Amino acid sequence: MAGHSQFKNIMHRKGKQDAMRSKLFSKLAREITVAAKGGLPDPNMNAKLRLAILNARAENMPRDNIDRAIKKGSGADAENYDEVRYEGYGPGGVAVIVETLTDNRNRTGGNVRAAFAKFGGALGESNSVSFSFDRLAEIRYKAAVATTDEMFEHVLNAGADDVQSDDDHHTVTCSFEAMSEVAKALEATLGAAESVKAVWRPQNTVPLDEEKAHSVMKLIGVLEDDDDVQNVFSNFEVSDEVMAKLAAA
Repeated sequence: MAGHSQFKNIMHRKGKQDAMRSKLFSKLAREITVAAKGGLPDPNMNAKLRLAILNARAENMPRDNIDRAIKKGSGADAENYDEVRYEGYGPGGVAVIVETLTDNRNRTGGNVRAAFAKFGGALGESNSVSFSFDRLAEIRYKAAVATTDEMFEHVLNAGADDVQSDDDHHTVTCSFEAMSEVAKALEATLGAAESVKAVWRPQNTVPLDEEKAHSVMKLIGVLEDDDDVQNVFSNFEVSDEVMAKLAAA
């Protein structure tokens, strides 16, 4: 997924920040509502809800918004959302996974299919590209919580698989199945994580030139802008030179 976070930064700079934050809060609220509806409304007794709240707080979502989303999910008349994953290929043969929460499969499926078609891609069948990704958990801490060596020890003790550290963050990875257990063990020694998320990590990447990279960026932008889409993952890779050209465009 090399380049994906950089592409998102480019799009954020070119977009309207307030509108994007409002849309992000709506997606986070939906995750909280679904988690509350699927279990107890108490985050101490509902691991999925606890992680959804943690990620909402990491994005500075107001407490009132979080409380309303929990209340909405625990009500008898709470809306029903389905978790639906779409898979396909974008420009340059790039593999794309789209995770959605939807109350209308026909609407969501139509929108996702139209986005792929508009940018020269094609929606595939279930599991048509996910076999080339690994399902992992990604737990992120700010760099200030520990030195690189200290973080490595914490990760070993928590039973995680790996940690990558830079000037800003420590990013811990483990199996998807171990996500809650590892996150809880790390929290006991380091405090709450900045974010805890399930991700699809590509086993191999596809290099793109400027033209194809621009089309992929547009496709991902349209998908992420859809209210029903929660996450988009891909396996594209771009050079620093291409990334610089896209940022300057």
